[in-house]
Amino acid sequence: MTSTPKRVRKAVLPAAGMGTRFLPATKAQPKEMLPVVDKPLIQYAVEECIASGIEHVIIVTGRGKNAIEDHFDSSPELARFLEEHNKSDVADLVRRISNMIRFSYTRQKEPLGLGHAVLTARDLVGDEPFAVLLGDVILDSPVPATRALADVYEATGVGAIAVEPVPRERVHFYGIADAVPAPGQRWGNLLLRIQDLVEKPTPEQAPSNLAVTGRYVLPPDIFGYLERITPGTGGELQLTDALRLLASEKGLWALIYEGKSYDAGDKLGFLKATVEMALKNPELGEDFRAYLLSLKL
Repeated sequence: MTSTPKRVRKAVLPAAGMGTRFLPATKAQPKEMLPVVDKPLIQYAVEECIASGIEHVIIVTGRGKNAIEDHFDSSPELARFLEEHNKSDVADLVRRISNMIRFSYTRQKEPLGLGHAVLTARDLVGDEPFAVLLGDVILDSPVPATRALADVYEATGVGAIAVEPVPRERVHFYGIADAVPAPGQRWGNLLLRIQDLVEKPTPEQAPSNLAVTGRYVLPPDIFGYLERITPGTGGELQLTDALRLLASEKGLWALIYEGKSYDAGDKLGFLKATVEMALKNPELGEDFRAYLLSLKL
């Protein structure tokens, strides 16, 4: 831990998974490119990065993920076509997507777990802290979750992950934090010191109901821990295992997320995210709400 922790400038977005829960829709397109209202799922995470002061987004891709790179690349032919057809506003939108932020890509040749995906980005991250955002979770709050976690790291020099309370009967769907209060910090009861992480416990085994929500800000030390852990089922490296080591040896914070999360990682969650984001859309929200109210369910 240094006296002045480095600023969090980079973010890693793992996007190499096969998206099997969305077959057949993902047979020929990445899950990350499925549209939630009018934007692909991964764009919500990128926009959170921008709102959080991130300067460089590193996307970990795999086979069949070229559409992600194409989406964030420039498209002068499309912009010109739109201009020629008097759609300058849409042309400007297309240009803004390619100019959002600096992008880099690295390839995970095999889907060997979230920990392996993060480790794949090591050379691009370098020796500095970085955020990790799971692209199938959309977080909505006045202060972006990644920004809040970066504030914790930059103030303390210790990594932090976002957690949120979930019903006890649903803890078996999540990684659950075993955490204790951290008195003396300016975040009050929202900031906890992690003692352990338990992956998908039963309600009886769960040390709390604080679920990991897919947002992390980590020190570069995490790469060393990822190299120390043993692969689990299917030869996968689990990020949770490395975080447990980090928590026990260097420390790790849990920050209770203040906002609404939308888990779009399965079909039902994706549908819920689509409906709720549509209701928030300034162009569609009012009419869509009226339509929903008109349904005879």
